[in-house]
Amino acid sequence: METDRSWMYRSHTNGLLTTGYKEHVKEFVRFALRHPACMSGVQIKCPCPKRGCRNTSYRDVDEVEFHLLKNGFVKGYQVWVFHGEGSVLNPPPLSQLPEQDVEFDYEDEGPGEFSSAQRMILDAAGPEITFPEDELPNAEAQKFYDMMRAAEEDIWPGNSRHSPFSASAKVMEIKCRHKGSVALVDDVCGLIQELLPEDNKMPTNFAKIKKLVKGLGLPVEVIDCCFYNCMIYWGEDADLTHCKVCNYARWKPVTQGKSTKRKANVPYSKMFYFPITPRLQRLYASKATARHMTWHADHEMEGDKMCHPSDSPAWKRFSELHSEFADEGRNIRLGLCSDGFQPFTNFGQQYSSWPVILTPYNLPPGMCMKDEFMFLTVLVPGPRNPKHLMDIFLQPLIAELNQLWECGVQTYDVHKRQNFQLKAALMWTINDFPAYSMLSGWSTAGRKACPYCMENTDAFTLDKSGKQSWFDCHRKFLPPYHQFRRNVTDFRKGKREVGKRFAGVRTGDELLAEIDRLGFKKAFEPGAKVTNALLSKDHGWNKKSIFWDLPYWRTNVIRHNLDVMHIEKNVFDNIFNTVLNIPGKTKDHAKSREELNDICDRPGLAKDPATGRFPKAMYALDRDSKRVLLEWIQKIKFPDGYASNLSRCVDLKGLKMHGMKSHDCHVFMQRLLPIALRELFPKNVWEPLTELSIFFRELTSTSLSQEDLNRMETEIPKILCKLERIFPPSFFDSMEHLPVHLPYEAMMAGPVQYRWMYPFERYLRKLKKKVTNKGRVEGSISSGYLQEEIAKFASYYFAEGDPMLPVRLGRNETCDMDIDDDADRLGIFKPKGKPLRGSGRRYLEDDEIIAARTYVLLNCSEIEEHRK
Repeated sequence: METDRSWMYRSHTNGLLTTGYKEHVKEFVRFALRHPACMSGVQIKCPCPKRGCRNTSYRDVDEVEFHLLKNGFVKGYQVWVFHGEGSVLNPPPLSQLPEQDVEFDYEDEGPGEFSSAQRMILDAAGPEITFPEDELPNAEAQKFYDMMRAAEEDIWPGNSRHSPFSASAKVMEIKCRHKGSVALVDDVCGLIQELLPEDNKMPTNFAKIKKLVKGLGLPVEVIDCCFYNCMIYWGEDADLTHCKVCNYARWKPVTQGKSTKRKANVPYSKMFYFPITPRLQRLYASKATARHMTWHADHEMEGDKMCHPSDSPAWKRFSELHSEFADEGRNIRLGLCSDGFQPFTNFGQQYSSWPVILTPYNLPPGMCMKDEFMFLTVLVPGPRNPKHLMDIFLQPLIAELNQLWECGVQTYDVHKRQNFQLKAALMWTINDFPAYSMLSGWSTAGRKACPYCMENTDAFTLDKSGKQSWFDCHRKFLPPYHQFRRNVTDFRKGKREVGKRFAGVRTGDELLAEIDRLGFKKAFEPGAKVTNALLSKDHGWNKKSIFWDLPYWRTNVIRHNLDVMHIEKNVFDNIFNTVLNIPGKTKDHAKSREELNDICDRPGLAKDPATGRFPKAMYALDRDSKRVLLEWIQKIKFPDGYASNLSRCVDLKGLKMHGMKSHDCHVFMQRLLPIALRELFPKNVWEPLTELSIFFRELTSTSLSQEDLNRMETEIPKILCKLERIFPPSFFDSMEHLPVHLPYEAMMAGPVQYRWMYPFERYLRKLKKKVTNKGRVEGSISSGYLQEEIAKFASYYFAEGDPMLPVRLGRNETCDMDIDDDADRLGIFKPKGKPLRGSGRRYLEDDEIIAARTYVLLNCSEIEEHRK
């Protein structure tokens, strides 16, 4: 067949048909007639630019031929997609196109443009979909045909605004956005049927909607598991009928009294695996996302400010070691998170569900870490916590990541209109401290809990309480000649830290060599359970992590991140519970006081022999001070959406706080703690607590500079040492020790906001809401996730013009919020939200005027230079 189709747009010269044009038209008609799947009876689609045709309407062959001779072909139709030809997104070389049509872009305005629904289907199908010339279409091609037909038809005669397909996709998007039930959608569809004419083609219920838009979805694999999580029936073990570890049966027995002729065996347990490859390919299938996937390679770092992981030394080091991978800016770097959640309320049965989520870091800061780009990959079945057996369920994912690293996958970039070999690499994991152990293989419990200090820790066991203490473990991080190193009274009795330094961070090669030397096995290897249990008694490791199977894993600078969110919350809880002296939660209890002077020299806190009581510590508030503090908290007013209502957490009767979420602790720790304790504590107590608050506020900034991180790395050991001079040894558990390592991680991997649990915790809450059938937890989550995946993809195409990502404004933002008529108004007074109530006027008191003036002077950007 002739590939030069410039004749299609040279039909007339001086008002006359060009030579050979009529024969070419007849050849086109004959080609179309050879593809029955693209016909409706004896009619074919008319590709002329006349309104009502444009490849949307079926007409008789003679009428099509007449239209083409009279009007020519629709613009940009060099590939006869709707008449059975070739690859959807694989047009002829640009050199073969006419000069006026140098670029084929299905988003061009003008005659013959595809509708948004058709663009959606074309993007979802991708370049892999083929159209056989001499045989019936395969299943995938037939699904494509069905969706295209549904996208071309009017929902009822005379209404071209919506097609059955676009209406179904919109209903699906609305259902997911508003978390509607299936029954609700069925009722709405029934109402729509009553409102529309009788000859409408709107699906009548959710089942038909789901069937129609199913082709937009991506695959999911259901893999059977052992009842005791010993193995998964996957790969070479896919055909086994009993567990090769415990010999437990794979299938449930047939219940007596019921038919023995069931259609399929029912497994005791099964996991859901959502392949990551097609989901990464889809990021390049739509221009709404493809255009942003190379942001990390295109943007330039401002000075030494790190605002994205691509600015970090860890990213740059990876690029240096794997230059072939880094040379292709469209290759994707991923972060992995895993955490468990309870799908039922606290009064329900104990059930632990563990999703594994991947997120790409190629995107710009405004899109990175958003829900739209978090991909649920593995759904580990409950009700048991997988603990150290987590690697068993990660096998399919690691195999796919290895495939993406070694070979990649052919992918079409719709933005640049070219095929390329897409590869992907995992940069690090993000998890809380218990999950850190599950993924890394290093035990985060006991004296060796710190994954940086490892066996070189100075932690010890408290005799009375039996707890592990990290008291006096931070002087070795101080400068060599710091005065605290020679102090023998405020720290452990008689102990000096002269000349001792932190051993430094060990490389991936060193850790892997140690694991292999000790003989640890992967969780799914034969005999791993017994071998690892014996070896872990004498070492900090409990297994060999499956992530070492990734060939580049040992070269990563940061492999597993310490979660700043949970560390900050635990530090705040320990401080606040001790300050308020809450029974059962304070770190200053009777056993702590009894062992205090055995460890350090603080005679003022020893038990009074006369009364048998312990004196009040300077870091604990009395009853009146507690009431003053809690009443102040109860009256605090925050901007809408800044924090939750803390007054609900205040218990004036019990003089304590309760029910504070992680973000509440985050706000209190960084913004309120210095103010709340300023008048209640002496300077030597208030000052280090304020310095700790400032440390966390600077660490969690959206951009970090090398100078600031060096200063934080120097300051945090001093802050912790100051706290050690105040609080008892029982106060310092592993959470109070880990902040000493956080500046290093930020220095290597960049801003914390890309490596903490806040976005993933919010995402887990969304997954929890998808549990509509408590007897099928993972199945409910899987079904809801797949529907939402379709809805998110479809939402890119509902706006007019080019598909763009929906702009997610904050609850106090409006599209015109930055418009201000007064150009001379200071930035601090420009509108940044909507008022809570109607405006009014009143005169300020003198102290209010002083406070307002001070706030303006400290926060107005226009006078920044004058303050210097």
